[in-house]
Formats: sequence, C-alpha cells, structure tokens
Amino acid sequence: MKQFLTFVQKEFYHVFRDPKTLLLLFGMPIAQIVLFGFALTNEIKNSNIIVCDYANDQASHRIITQLQVSKNFDVTKSILSHREIEKAFKTGKVKLAIVFPSNFNSDLLHLNKAQIQIIADASDPNTASTLTSYATNIIMQYQQEITAGSKVPLQINTDVRMIYNPELKGVYNFVPGVMALVLLLVCVLMTSVSIVREKETGTMEILLVSPFNPILVVISKAVPYFVLSLVNLTIILVLSSTLMGMPINGSIPLLYFESSLLILCALSLGLLISNSTDSQQTAMLVSLMGMLLPTMMFTGFMFPLENMPRALQIVANIVPSKWYYITIKSIMIKGLGLKAIWKETIILVSMTCFLLIVSIRKFKIRLA
Repeated sequence: MKQFLTFVQKEFYHVFRDPKTLLLLFGMPIAQIVLFGFALTNEIKNSNIIVCDYANDQASHRIITQLQVSKNFDVTKSILSHREIEKAFKTGKVKLAIVFPSNFNSDLLHLNKAQIQIIADASDPNTASTLTSYATNIIMQYQQEITAGSKVPLQINTDVRMIYNPELKGVYNFVPGVMALVLLLVCVLMTSVSIVREKETGTMEILLVSPFNPILVVISKAVPYFVLSLVNLTIILVLSSTLMGMPINGSIPLLYFESSLLILCALSLGLLISNSTDSQQTAMLVSLMGMLLPTMMFTGFMFPLENMPRALQIVANIVPSKWYYITIKSIMIKGLGLKAIWKETIILVSMTCFLLIVSIRKFKIRLA
C-alpha cells in the first residue's frame, strides 16, 4: 500500500510540474465555462438601434423612453430621415430601426389606431427576429397602458420590414461564418505542422545548409496552401450559391481579395506556431485548441458579440475571423464596396503583416 501511495504521489508531482497538463486540466474548463456562460444564451442584450421620430410627440417619446430603459436595446441616436437609416444599416453597427410617422399621436387620439414601422437587418435572421419581437412587445405594453385608461380600445399596428434577407434564410448567416471558420482553421492547421515535419524527419538540416535562402523556405511553405485555400474558397462559393441560394451581390474580385487577406493571415499564424513548436502533435494541439474556440465564439456568426462583457468584446478584436466575417457579409449580402469596409480591410492587412514578420523572425536558421 505504501508503494502504491508513493506512485500516486509521483504522478501528482508530474502533473503539477507540467504547465501544459495544468492548463488542460484547469485552464480550459475555466475558460469554457466563462465564455459559454456569457455567450450561450438566446437573449440579446445591448443591441444598437436607431429611432426615426417624425412625430416628435408625447406618445412617441414615451415609447422611445421605454426602449431606452430596456436592457435589450441601446438607442444610439435619433435621426430624421430614411436616408440616414439606410446609411446606418450599411455600417453594420445598427441592427434595428423604429420609425414613428408624423401623425402618430393624432391617429391614436382621433382614429383610435396608429402605425409604427420596424426595420431590421436580417442578414442575421435569428437576431433580427429576436429584436423585432422585443420591440413589438414594448410597443404592445404601451398599447395596453393607454388602452386601460381609455373608454375606447386603442390599437398600434407594427409594420415589420426585413432588409437584405426578407425570407429570413439561415444560409445568409451560416455561409459567411463557415467560410471564416474553414479558411482560418484549415490554413493554420496545415501550415503549423509544415516546418515541424521537416524538423522531425531531419530534412530541415539539409535545407538550412543548402544555398537556398532560409526566409524563402518559410514563404515556400505557405504558397501551396494559399493556392489550395483559394480553390477551397471557390468550391464553397459555388456550392453555397447553387445549392443553398446564397447571393453574391457585391464584387467577386473584392470577395477574393478579402478572402486572400484572411488566408495569408492564417498562414502566417500557422507558420508562427510551426516555428515555435518542436513536434507535430504540439503544433496541431495549439492550432486546434487555440483557434477553434476563439473562432466559434468571437466571430459573431454563432453568438452575438453584444451579449458578451466588454472585456470579451475587446478580446474579439484580435480574432481575424471577426473582421473577415464583417467584410464578407457586407460584400455578399449587402453588396457594399471597399469604401464601406476599408477599416476592416486595414485591420486584416495589419494583422497579416505583423504575424508574417514575427513568424519570419522566429524562424531559426540553426537547429539546436
């Protein structure tokens, strides 16, 4: 029994002396429960909406106040024209707009009924349906309040308009998200084992003593996967367009350009992982565990980023797939050009350049 306890004690020592094992045992469960605890919810909070109040009367002000105090909405601003509504939706930051007609309160008092228009960005159909339901419930609550103090029943009708995706097809949200997930994970995973494989097979020593420039060794590892990823992208686009009815309303060359940026960024990250690890198993583990969860959680196609605490929203900004997801939806669904997504493009270019420079600098021209 004493020998058994000695071996048990030895195993505890092995566990506590290995940071990687401790990370898997304690770090990953803690990270998952925190992330999924905040993200896995059907409720949408703090979603940006705008109000177009042509009425500017007591009734519209009371409804706007109820929208402002709701935890589901963040009324960013009040605008005065439909043209401004269209511009706001093109930025991608606004999910919902509520329009009060100029005779809103007058119709309630004299005709006993009035109408409110609700416009939702249905490029994410689930979010659009949920936010529309929230806004409708607030309007209906106000209707009940005023009806209770009136001798005649008052009715407020809501005219719901879903833009970009009137039929609320889930493929509009699914395809861009899968594109981001597949391109990032495949490129990172494939390139992360490329240099490590050369180290393990012993061919890296031959490459380093050859006249070939070591920097070109790193770049040559990325070129085949870049070409194959573009082929993979083409297959995804063809299948999603022909079989699933996914539209491509914007520029196809711009779509390929933005996709190339994500591919280059992912390849650079994979090379950095490959240069920093000593075995293919470690490289694959870092690639899968380090990229799968952040890509699924922080891209925005599975869980609304607005639901997460501010700290996690900041963390999401360093995930390349988040910016790619925004650009692809803007191009494919909204038909926007580079003028509308130049900020996201600059961020992807900056990430790509940074990761490529770091991966090249981390490349060791001498094997220990």
